[in-house]
Amino acid sequence: MKQNPVLIIAGPTASGKSALAIAVARALNGVVLNCDSMQIYKDIPIIAATPSAEEKQQAEHRLFELYDMEKRGNVVEWLDLCAAEIKKLWAEGRLPVVVGGTGMYIDALLHGITPIPEVDATVRENLHKRLHDEGLLRLYIELQAKDAEIAAKLSPNDKTRIVRALEIIESTGKKVSDWYRVPLIQRLPEANFTVVKIVPEIDVIEQRCRARLDIMVESGALDEIAGLLKRGVDETLPAMKALGVPELSLAVKGEMLLSDALELAKLHTRQYAKRQRTWLRNKLEADIVFADVYAGQPEFMEKIKEVFTA
Repeated sequence: MKQNPVLIIAGPTASGKSALAIAVARALNGVVLNCDSMQIYKDIPIIAATPSAEEKQQAEHRLFELYDMEKRGNVVEWLDLCAAEIKKLWAEGRLPVVVGGTGMYIDALLHGITPIPEVDATVRENLHKRLHDEGLLRLYIELQAKDAEIAAKLSPNDKTRIVRALEIIESTGKKVSDWYRVPLIQRLPEANFTVVKIVPEIDVIEQRCRARLDIMVESGALDEIAGLLKRGVDETLPAMKALGVPELSLAVKGEMLLSDALELAKLHTRQYAKRQRTWLRNKLEADIVFADVYAGQPEFMEKIKEVFTA
């Protein structure tokens, strides 16, 4: 095995990547590390499709269900945590198996991040209050005035990125577009990455996404959402934007029929999976590419073993 190995398994929602990661970890003395921006949160195991207790017994899992719902997780924090775990596993002589579909996290691990300083908490609180009081359009217009280049790349409806951009500008006094011209900083320049991506046809993924959402509802996703609403969790928090949550929340609140909310959730999930698949196909270079959903096929493991036992 190469020195300082890291295996990354990437794929769209419902592609079987988590099952493959477990199989690899069992076969190659590995540990599964989370690279999903929703599975890092507690209290939403059904909504986030977090590995079950049974799955966690099959192989060791780390970086899952770390944060409370009220925390705004970000790629920088995740990358620091992931890099630390990877170094621990190298010291233990074990293989880090990073699995997920969050492209921003994967890209940061492979190529590094822009060294933007931590945003001031007071600035963040003020901007979220302004978002509530003044509305998103006013903040977008302000961003156009302060950083026209970055505003032109964002949808006027992209609440998360518009607020994030203004946070950075106010905290650092520097445009986001200027920060993006600063060289990236790699957390693990010594790593030998092997990238595996699963890229099934979109029709296959769509069918599996629809089935998964039905199972999620049957398994108690509405109860999880009801719990979040009862707690009054801020709807702008990342965990409240997990696949299915905005739509199914309408059903829980009685503002939409469950059947209609579920169809809307399926539509948005399909659109998200399509974007994931496009990123995987066009942006992520891989050592091994599988065009089928993983469902235990031995050839998947055979190809991966060839790389790590050569």
